[in-house]
Amino acid sequence: MIRVGVVGLGVISRFYLAAIAESAEFELVAVCDVDRDVLAGHGVRDYLHHRAMLADGDLDAVIVTAPNDTHATIGRDVLAAGLPLCVEKPLATSLSDGEDLARRGGVLFTAFHRRYNRHVVALRESLAGAAPVESVAVRYLERIEDHVGRDRWYLDMARSGGGCVADNGPNALDLAQVLVGPLRLEAAKVVRDAEGVDRQALLQLTGSVPVSVELDWSYPGEVKDVEVRLVDGSVRRADVLAGHPEFKGSLWHEYEGVLRDFARAIALGPAYRDPGLEVLALVDEVYRREGT
Repeated sequence: MIRVGVVGLGVISRFYLAAIAESAEFELVAVCDVDRDVLAGHGVRDYLHHRAMLADGDLDAVIVTAPNDTHATIGRDVLAAGLPLCVEKPLATSLSDGEDLARRGGVLFTAFHRRYNRHVVALRESLAGAAPVESVAVRYLERIEDHVGRDRWYLDMARSGGGCVADNGPNALDLAQVLVGPLRLEAAKVVRDAEGVDRQALLQLTGSVPVSVELDWSYPGEVKDVEVRLVDGSVRRADVLAGHPEFKGSLWHEYEGVLRDFARAIALGPAYRDPGLEVLALVDEVYRREGT
């Protein structure tokens, strides 16, 4: 049994905690958050600072779902303690911090939960033996204010690392890489609001085939899907929200997949190679090249 501590008890933590409760591989032994009000009721040791949690020991791994701007600092401390680290996307808010984490060795695992969506898995399986892929399109559209709950830090660029490109971009880009391999950015159109926050983006990339990624933080509703066009003219799709009418309902089974793969990464040890830095590099390049 892998004894795990969770740092950050915001909007996404409930999916981790539910997945841990159902897991045969993980046992929750500690939680940490700077807000004392959210610590009660978990039935495990609780802490206001991650370093106190690490100092007490009795952990085999740590999951970090705290605000994005804390990922690098907490991640460094977890890896320095010799513990496997599962961190919510993005790996860090800057490419330099992500590179620093990757250089530190140990098990570093970025949680790209959408790759575990059952419709995405079915799409990938359906492509085996099918006609060659001609192109891929990924859409990740939502009104961000409807999704952040109490975690208003999402709307602070300094804390989140950016807008829709930094937040939704990693999941969308990871889905594309899962289907067509490493991506190269060809063009990026980014639309910012009056405060300078990127609210929409259209990215053109090349993997083994052309890829488009559409992102929107101002969409009236929610659309998250993948479309794969084959050279024989047929089209295959995965709607990640299909069959999940509950708000964020698909995340329950997706985070079960995250935990299963994190356990595999721990078993592999230093041999595990995390895709988080590649995706962070693409996000960094979009911001550097937007408008080109």
